[in-house]
Amino acid sequence: MRKQEVNVISEEHNKEGKKHQKHAKLVRPAFGNYGRNEWAIVGGPCTTIKFLADQVISALSPDYKCAYIDTTHNDDVTLMPAKLANGAFFEYNDQVNYTQLNYNGPFNSFKLRETFAAADLVLANGNHNPAKAQVVIIYENKKASLQKRVEQLSNVQMILLADNAAELFDFIKEAVPYWNELPVYRLDETEKIVDFFRKQLHKAKPKLNGLVLAGGKSERMGFDKGSVNWHGKEQRYHMADLLNPFCEEVFISCRPDQQFGIVPPYLSLPDTFLDLGPYGAILSAFRERPDEAWLVVACDLPLLTEKSLGHLVENRNVATNATAYQSSFNDFPEPLITIWEPKSYPVLLSFLAQGYSCPRKVLINSDITLLNAPDPEELTNVNTPEELEKAKLALQ
Repeated sequence: MRKQEVNVISEEHNKEGKKHQKHAKLVRPAFGNYGRNEWAIVGGPCTTIKFLADQVISALSPDYKCAYIDTTHNDDVTLMPAKLANGAFFEYNDQVNYTQLNYNGPFNSFKLRETFAAADLVLANGNHNPAKAQVVIIYENKKASLQKRVEQLSNVQMILLADNAAELFDFIKEAVPYWNELPVYRLDETEKIVDFFRKQLHKAKPKLNGLVLAGGKSERMGFDKGSVNWHGKEQRYHMADLLNPFCEEVFISCRPDQQFGIVPPYLSLPDTFLDLGPYGAILSAFRERPDEAWLVVACDLPLLTEKSLGHLVENRNVATNATAYQSSFNDFPEPLITIWEPKSYPVLLSFLAQGYSCPRKVLINSDITLLNAPDPEELTNVNTPEELEKAKLALQ
């Protein structure tokens, strides 16, 4: 085919694409360059920035997953590991007390966000790596260097004064007009600096929504389990009411054909990941609200009470992918009464890409917080008519 013909076909394809081809409207997670909560520390010598990051990470790592970003100086001579030097794409080493993965090639923004998705806090050496929020160090000997980076100061949240600094530079006051509203500490006031980050992470704790799983076909039961009346109303509505005190909003997960059967004021959330059962329901919830956590509960738990829900919420650990109860029958996590954190969304997608759609398998093979239920009987689910009769006796 001649080049001219190819160009004509390409132009026609582009015209058709503009008319008919559209990207799906997706809610993007609130990531920066690396994660949801990231700060570039800028303005001081690299050694000062590294030391400060060490202090903050050391203090916060017992409660949060912390990460650090830096760049090797151009004048440093760094040899590639042997396998990379010989042409390997990457090299994985199990170092017993930690693991090491070396890549041969740059990380683009998508790969960086994928890599740091599990981090609660990301600190970066802002002299080399920008981030969506900044901490500025006023260091007299680095004035010229900081001035070169003034355009990076888009969201300054704290200012630190080095020993040789008495006040802010004029160009900082001009670039950050709200500077007098920011916390200003001396660089050696470590406790105040750590407390700043701790408060920021507490404020960033993901909002918790409820999701009642009521979209199953109930094939073993023979009729819709969500419509069973155990507590004076259909079970799907009873479960939504049960979740309400613990959640910002509660949704009833359903198949698209069931949505119009959900009566107001109850909210529905139809599956957009189809034919995947509870797995698809959880993914559909994250697709709708990727920055919020989901307290997921199956509708077929007639013995569940506020006691078990309250214990789960009270012991929620946002630093892990999920907080779940351990089954009293097989010691595995119970996936359908679990708090799934936003960081579990890419994990769920990754398992799906590998051909797995079992929520329990994700929990077993992920970093989670596993609890003992205060009353294991409350986790009993009902799938068959025989189990239904036993549940009625237990309720009586």
